Amino acid sequence: MELINLCENNSLVSQFMSELRDKNIQQDRLRFRANVHRLGQIMAYEISKRLQYKTIDTETPLAVAKTSVIADQVVLSTILRAGLPLHEGFLSFFDKAENGFVSAYRKYDAHDPNKFDVKIEYLACPSIEGKVLCIVDPMLATGLSMALAYKALLQRGTPAHVHMASIVATDQAIDFVKNNIPCENLTVWACDIDHELNEHSYIVPGLGDAGDLLYGEKM
Repeated sequence: MELINLCENNSLVSQFMSELRDKNIQQDRLRFRANVHRLGQIMAYEISKRLQYKTIDTETPLAVAKTSVIADQVVLSTILRAGLPLHEGFLSFFDKAENGFVSAYRKYDAHDPNKFDVKIEYLACPSIEGKVLCIVDPMLATGLSMALAYKALLQRGTPAHVHMASIVATDQAIDFVKNNIPCENLTVWACDIDHELNEHSYIVPGLGDAGDLLYGEKM
């Protein structure tokens, strides 16, 4: 497994991350969604450097030019609901990608609000056999949702390479993914990495509940 933290080097990622974390700025829901979308675009661009390309002849108004185009078939898969704006950012760059969607939610123990299981209830995805699979989810807190989503997606085939992309990841989640996802060709991307989970398994300092900040509080 390869791990890439985009905030290790200062760039626009650092600027957008600062705004996403700021409890005052993030109350502007439109701006919050826009920043998530922009980070998706940046991550897609960075991942594009790892893809396979082929050379084709492209006819211009004056002559024929040799150009490079992506040879890999990319499948973008998102964990609902919080992953949608990040997915849209990726899709605006990988505009020829196929798309998959997985629902995952926390089902809490009725007797202990700090205990929960992650439930997968919905899967819509094309074949991923031999393709490049990108799984995007803003928060990689425990790693359990990502691992279960990956397991569900394997019903659609075995990908050639897997890229898992999150805005904020934790050390615990990265270790969980490394130890529980048996994939030789796996790259984990994060815009930043935090080092603590609280008793509710939320990332500290994190940025709060990404889904609620994107779409409003759920019941």
